[in-house]
Amino acid sequence: MNAAPSDPAGLFEARATVLPGCLELRPRIVGDGRGRFVKVFHAEAFAALGLETVYPEEYYSVSKAGVIRGLHFQIPPMDHAKLVYCVAGRIQDAALDIRRGSPTYGRSLTLELSAELGNMLYLPSGLAHGFCVLGETAVVVYKTSRPYSPAHDSGLRWDSAGIPWHTAEPILSERDQGHPPLAGYASPFVFIPP
Repeated sequence: MNAAPSDPAGLFEARATVLPGCLELRPRIVGDGRGRFVKVFHAEAFAALGLETVYPEEYYSVSKAGVIRGLHFQIPPMDHAKLVYCVAGRIQDAALDIRRGSPTYGRSLTLELSAELGNMLYLPSGLAHGFCVLGETAVVVYKTSRPYSPAHDSGLRWDSAGIPWHTAEPILSERDQGHPPLAGYASPFVFIPP
């Protein structure tokens, strides 16, 4: 394995998105005849980029074609930053800014995440998250800066924020169908400029 670069932030290419604090991260991918090796987290590199470095919980979902999951978040005081990446398949990932006072409040972004690209999306607290499966199946990993708290678990309706999803007739959970719309939502999040 190669030694880490003298600048740990160089382990990841951080690409700004239209939402302040939300970044696409591109790791260095090392490949050979056996396959590929991808480093998805390095505490010193994340700190150098100004990102969360403590993730007490990590989980993954397996979803089939046509599934949309989201738009999910946790409310304060259990709000969290989230790092999302796809280890099998590909997804249309979506983030929605719900931070009051943000210059991009109510705006969303979509980005394709795939196992092939190895790219990740870093979402600071105050962004709702969701995704749509683009192939037969996708395995999506989430790292969160606070553990899951059922009492603080929340969401917004998937079709209420103008996100141009890749499917018009998604497979949704009962829970996701019951979330309130963005319009009229009294957000508990406040934008803090970086």
